[in-house]
Amino acid sequence: MSSREHLAAAVMQTGYYPALVMDALDAAIAGENVSSYVLQHETAFDRDELHRHLTVVVLTQSRVIVSHTDEHGPDATTTFARATTSTEAVNLASVVSVVVQKVVSAPAEYGTAASQTQEVGITLGWGSVSRVDLAPAACDDPKCEAEHGYSGTSVNDDLQIRVSRAADGERRIEEALHFAQTISAVTSSVH
Repeated sequence: MSSREHLAAAVMQTGYYPALVMDALDAAIAGENVSSYVLQHETAFDRDELHRHLTVVVLTQSRVIVSHTDEHGPDATTTFARATTSTEAVNLASVVSVVVQKVVSAPAEYGTAASQTQEVGITLGWGSVSRVDLAPAACDDPKCEAEHGYSGTSVNDDLQIRVSRAADGERRIEEALHFAQTISAVTSSVH
């Protein structure tokens, strides 16, 4: 089975509008080979409504494809359910940061069967979205009443995706780790 077929099977397994999601992905992938992928299927409750969201990130030889699909129930203007899907294609040379976070159980036993990766978080940055966290600056003198301005950090986080063993299963953890390793390797050779 090809990587594209594995991707299609993973999307089908979510049961979340697979034909719509794959149509959008196939159009964005545009015939390139799929190197790796990761999926994040989220469910949220808002009062008496259920909202689902699927994020699929696909790595090809030259691009990162990000797909988001949301469903919308009937509202004041419509009597039917709707879904919105969007894709973004980012040139690999534009990816400036890849952050991978792993949460493991039994860290003292890491590398053995007793320790397992419980969660994987991946943050990709390519410069279109930045978050600035500011806080009032202070000095070490507890009696100082001077204004020190602000200090903070600017974080490049165009995409954040998280999968967990409890919610998504072992297969999604493996896909996320493979995706993280693959994109880290290819972005290191692009720049």
